[in-house]
Amino acid sequence: MIAQVIATCRARGRKIGICGQAPSDYPDFAQFLVEQGINSISLNPDTVLKTTLAILEKERALGKT
Repeated sequence: MIAQVIATCRARGRKIGICGQAPSDYPDFAQFLVEQGINSISLNPDTVLKTTLAILEKERALGKT
């Protein structure tokens, strides 16, 4: 359902972001969000570095950086 919401927003030219615990606790979920084309992700302060590095890795693999 999350992928569907992201796709709908992107198709309509809208930006979409997410906040919550999941991207902070599960870097693979944050990477999934990047794959889907999310525009922003809020993170807990204690996970910013770890999750940002995982996101950067995914963006590089997708050719976004």
